[in-house]
Amino acid sequence: MLNSLGFARPPHECRIAVAMSGGVDSSVVAALLKSQGYDVVGITLRLYDQGQVSRKGSCCAGVDIADAQATAASLDIPHYVLDFEERFRRAVIDDFVDTYAAGRTPIPCVRCNERVKFGDLLDIARDMGVDALATGHYARWCLGPDGPELHKAHDLNRDQSYFLFATTPAQLAQLRFPLGEMTKPEVRSQALRFGLRVADKQDSQDICFIPDRDHAGFIARMRPDAAKSGDIVHVDGQRLGRHQGVLRYTVGQRRGLGVAAGERLYVIELDAAKARVTVGPRDAGEASAMIVRQPNWLAVPRAGQTLNVRHRYNEGDVPGTLARLEEGAFEIRFTRPQAGIAPGQACVLYDETRLLGGGWIERSVRVQADEPAALFTDQTAASG
Repeated sequence: MLNSLGFARPPHECRIAVAMSGGVDSSVVAALLKSQGYDVVGITLRLYDQGQVSRKGSCCAGVDIADAQATAASLDIPHYVLDFEERFRRAVIDDFVDTYAAGRTPIPCVRCNERVKFGDLLDIARDMGVDALATGHYARWCLGPDGPELHKAHDLNRDQSYFLFATTPAQLAQLRFPLGEMTKPEVRSQALRFGLRVADKQDSQDICFIPDRDHAGFIARMRPDAAKSGDIVHVDGQRLGRHQGVLRYTVGQRRGLGVAAGERLYVIELDAAKARVTVGPRDAGEASAMIVRQPNWLAVPRAGQTLNVRHRYNEGDVPGTLARLEEGAFEIRFTRPQAGIAPGQACVLYDETRLLGGGWIERSVRVQADEPAALFTDQTAASG
């Protein structure tokens, strides 16, 4: 019989590392596993230090580390703080800045999971002799007929599987997500039951290393050249105004464009080299397909298979077909045209609730229904 984490031995014979960020989710994971009899060790990463030790909405810095230490002490488990500042800067912050400066829209949470937490941290956890690394992500790990599978969380409003698409099969075998069947209120209730001091602590913000959520200001300080001004032009060629850097825009954006017109406008395309922002009506940005590169697969879909496709975290799944699959890239055809497909964002593919994999959006394209897949051609008009 398997225990709650899928091992064929009693919990006390399983050593589990818990990635403790100092928030309520990871703290409850540590408490739950300890209460179930597992040999638990807590690990906290110091990822950055911007003098914001008491800032609300942060994680992995200052007060968050202190909260993780206090939680570990209250649970009587070993706890280690690892300095990952330099790794985090290179792998996540620099990538974030460079991607925005190139006119694309990055997802630092995916890069952090891919390169730091499930890369370097998991390697260290293995060296410590642990059987698995558990995190506070809202996603479900389960054993399927062919091995471990990753599924959406039971609470779809909290589901974080989108940010885990870059997880490799080898990593998934050593990861566990104990909160996958729980809701946030249930997690907070458990925190109160265990007497954790973080029971009422607010969730971390979207991008933890930007204190004031001023993405553009942060990037401009890191890369002043990325704030170069340029033209805002309509898709019909009309010049509408000036902007203070493409880093202030993302494809699909509607608010804060800085221009007035007799129609509702959206960002259609960003050209960082020419410092140009192209805007237009929503349908000007609609595309029937997209090209995705650097794929990662937990289960490779079949060419022609209809899938649930998510091309932005805050958008719902839409139906799409895997039109063509080649080494290093694939093409998705949508059942109906989609707007706001932003280069640099992640395309994540699901079969019902099971995460199959995904990749990074290269561009959107417009194709006719009877056209062949346009994977490596530029014959179709790019709209993103």
